[in-house]
Amino acid sequence: MTRIRTLYHRYPRQYWLMILGIVISTAGGSMVWPFMLIYAGGKLNLPLSAVASLISINAGVGLFASFLAGSLADRIGRKAVMVASLAMIGVAYFFLVQAETYVQFALLMALVGLSNPLYQVGADAMLADMIPTEQRTDAYSINRIANNAAFGIGPAVGGFLASTSYTLAFMGASAGFLIYAIIWLVFARETLNQPRSEDKTSALAGQAQVKTGAGRSGGYLRVFQDKAYMAFVALFAIGMIAPSLLWILMPVHAKTGFGIVEALYGWIPTTNAAMCVFLQYAVTNITRKQKTLPVLAVGMLVYALGVGSVALADGFWGFWFSMVIMTFGELIIVPTASKYVADISPEDMRGRYMSLYWFGWGMSRTLAPLIGGWLNDAVSPKAIWIGGLLFGLTSVLGLILLYQLTQRRNNASLPAGS
Repeated sequence: MTRIRTLYHRYPRQYWLMILGIVISTAGGSMVWPFMLIYAGGKLNLPLSAVASLISINAGVGLFASFLAGSLADRIGRKAVMVASLAMIGVAYFFLVQAETYVQFALLMALVGLSNPLYQVGADAMLADMIPTEQRTDAYSINRIANNAAFGIGPAVGGFLASTSYTLAFMGASAGFLIYAIIWLVFARETLNQPRSEDKTSALAGQAQVKTGAGRSGGYLRVFQDKAYMAFVALFAIGMIAPSLLWILMPVHAKTGFGIVEALYGWIPTTNAAMCVFLQYAVTNITRKQKTLPVLAVGMLVYALGVGSVALADGFWGFWFSMVIMTFGELIIVPTASKYVADISPEDMRGRYMSLYWFGWGMSRTLAPLIGGWLNDAVSPKAIWIGGLLFGLTSVLGLILLYQLTQRRNNASLPAGS
């Protein structure tokens, strides 16, 4: 109890309020999201490439929203964009259960795509506002543990509900987001521009030049001038195509090709969540002692191998094992990448840096269904997973090269004899 009490007092109360809201909303949303393509495909009776395009619409709208979210979070505040996002997602899930046509599905998926980055960018920026840099890795890890504890509940319950009534699953998702929106509206306080004693020195050489040379104006132009960061975003987006393929298309692949129904498949994402709950902190204790870019390269390699192994799976346990491998990549990458962005971003540009980080996620989620659907229809179902492997390996190579170039630039900037 003493250790738990110490941990609780280490972070602000609003941080724990955010954790509570994450548990409520994630448990609701994860009841339906893993089965979204199965649900839409059953209603629309279209080829996989056409149904998968709904996810691309969702993610494509999110790309635009990522830029909008950063500007809004830096101008009107983190709280406002988070509340608006949660409310819109809750409304969209409520109406998705009533959708009957491709256009209706597309419009509602676009609304969810517009809303997601608002929350993600606002929450990441708020967390960075509240938590000093030396505590951020642990804070992001606790955030993920809570998210995955809730995600462990959602798919198992959602898979059971979906086997009998998708209406109950969608109503649960809607309720989760709307409850979190109300909690945040009533109890949260704004953190934008709150003074906090912290070493704001950049973790990357040359970041000070971006901060001072561009002045306090310029918007996203200042972020685009940070070439090392832009290279990171591009490589991150390429690598994240691999796990996006697995999360979006493996449920459909498992059901249509191997007869694995939602009630059984739901235990696969639940395994991912359970691993994140029980292993995330231990993995973070190892990764936070290492240099960031090499850690990310290792994580991307594990991601790639996990996704590629789906091509060898021929039943429930094969798909389960692929998820286990992929999850180790997730444990390595996600908290590390979030801290990396928070540390290198100037305080007055944090929302915009976070926006481009989530832009990378959105780009991979936009491309993955299109690439995977085309590979499935034009080549074979196994080609989806071979393609994911190749995208992941490309990212690994790029991150290694970026690390080497960064090290050379750092060494070249050191004074002679230092």
